[in-house]
Amino acid sequence: MKKSPASVNPMAADPSLAEALDMVELRLAERLGSDEPRLTEIASYLVDSGGKRVRPTVTLVIFRACGGGDVRDIVDVAAALELIHSATLLHDDIIDRSETRRGRDSAYRRYGLGDTLVTGDFVFSKAFQLCARFEEKLINWAAEACIKLTEGEVMQARFRKNPAVTVADYLQIIYRKTASIFEQGARTAAYLARAPQATIDAMAECGMNVGMTFQIVDDLLDVDGDAALTGKPVGIDLREGNPSLPIVLALAKAPEVARVFQLPAPTDADVDSALAALRASGVIDEVRRMALDYGRRARAGIADLAPSSDREQLLEMVDQLIDRAS
Repeated sequence: MKKSPASVNPMAADPSLAEALDMVELRLAERLGSDEPRLTEIASYLVDSGGKRVRPTVTLVIFRACGGGDVRDIVDVAAALELIHSATLLHDDIIDRSETRRGRDSAYRRYGLGDTLVTGDFVFSKAFQLCARFEEKLINWAAEACIKLTEGEVMQARFRKNPAVTVADYLQIIYRKTASIFEQGARTAAYLARAPQATIDAMAECGMNVGMTFQIVDDLLDVDGDAALTGKPVGIDLREGNPSLPIVLALAKAPEVARVFQLPAPTDADVDSALAALRASGVIDEVRRMALDYGRRARAGIADLAPSSDREQLLEMVDQLIDRAS
């Protein structure tokens, strides 16, 4: 049975971590205030719409698993990461002209291009305002992740509806667009927990692998998921020509996928036909294997941490990410 993305929340059983996430939510609400109510309304419309908060959760748990004490030291980082992610979603919906986001109208559809674009800039600025109290090194790490996000967006656009895209191209895109935020959040969490440098580096790699796993599974659900559980229609990547992993793998195996992938405006029938061809091509199992491989790499990094309930929470989170694909 398909898992709901919202089910990826092992923190619910740990009151102290639940309280930390509540602190993140409070910080987000505080940061979204503006002298212009329209900005607050649009930003809150997205941020309050039920996101999975995977990035803040991973950051909080890594901080604790690395020996961090007072979670207030990491709450601002976790909130900033969520704001950066939210800003990119606002901009993504404009670029993709997305009609829906998290099961309801996207901000782009509801509020229009101009106001949504400016709100994305507003939310980005609020994220860095949160980072301002930290030392230069940490601010630079956050900036590096944002630079990679923008590079990933342009790279994805370069390969949109382009059948020359390769698996190596795809992996670079999702590293930049998704995994880099997880990577820098994990690095910052370990650093603020005052972990040794070797542990900081290991947690950064672990965060990257968690992000890669997360995105590959998301791509899989787009072609083989349940829209009622994921909150978005199946086949969006095919419709928009986004080079997701299942599509990239199927381009050489299923001519119908290659045909529809390149269409300027595929119909519902085109998308349904291509999805059927993709599922019959055998690539679904290959995508699952790649997600499992990145999940195993993440688990290997976590296993090197000292035994604790927080380490077990991290391992459980990785397992739940992988379970979404089963």
